[in-house]
Amino acid sequence: MKPLLAALALPLAALALPVAALAAEAPACRLPPRIDPEPLPAPDGPRRTGPMIGTTLALSWSPQFCRNHTGDAIGGTQCDGSLGHFGFVLHGLWADGLPGQWPQWCPATVPSAETLRRAMCMTPSARLLAHEWAKHGACMAPTPEAYFAQGARRMAALHLPDMDSLARRRVLTAGDLRRAFISRNPGLTPQSIRISASPGGWLQEVQLCADQADRPKTCDGLGLDDGSLLRIWQRKR
Repeated sequence: MKPLLAALALPLAALALPVAALAAEAPACRLPPRIDPEPLPAPDGPRRTGPMIGTTLALSWSPQFCRNHTGDAIGGTQCDGSLGHFGFVLHGLWADGLPGQWPQWCPATVPSAETLRRAMCMTPSARLLAHEWAKHGACMAPTPEAYFAQGARRMAALHLPDMDSLARRRVLTAGDLRRAFISRNPGLTPQSIRISASPGGWLQEVQLCADQADRPKTCDGLGLDDGSLLRIWQRKR
C-alpha cells in the first residue's frame, strides 16, 4: 500500500493551494458529497496566547490507528473505507512555544461544513479537523481555510519513505525510519523527527519540528531513540 496523503486536486483547488507535489504520493481519495456541520469542541486545557517559536507537523500512521478503531465511532470515516485507505494522514499542525507555554485554544470561529469537507483527504475526520483548528489553528491563522492551507502546503512539500519496504524488514529501528525520512527529505535532521509508538513498538506517529521559517529544528524530546525497535502495521489487502 502506497501511503495516502490525499487526492487533493479538488479540495486544494478550492482553497487555492499547490497540488503538483502531491501527485506522485496520493492514490484516489473519495471526498464525501456533503457532511454535517461540526461544532467546536470544549477546551481540554487552558487558553494560552504566548509567543509562537515554531511548529510541529504531526503525521499519524493510519493503519495502526484503524487497527484499533475500525468499526467504532472513533475510527469513523478514517477507517471505514468510504474515503479510501490511508497511510500517513495529517493529525495536525501545532504551534510550538516556550516549554509548557505553547499557544492553544485561542478564540475561534466555527468552520463551515464545506471547508471541513474539502480537507478530509488530508485529515479524514471532520471532528478531528474541527478540534485541530480550535485548539491549534486559531492561534496560527486568521481563518480555518488559511490554517488547513498551511498544513496542506507542508504535506505537499514532504516526500514520504517507502513504508511497505520498511514494514517488511525483519529488524527495524526508529533510527531506520528517521534515516528513511531524511533520505527523501535531505533538509531534515535526526533531531527534528520525533517518533512515537505503542507499548508493543508499533508505529503511531511521526512529528516534524520546524522553526517559524519552516526550517527543521530540534524537537523538545525525540520520543523513541534511534536504537528502539519499531514495527509498522500494514493494512490487510
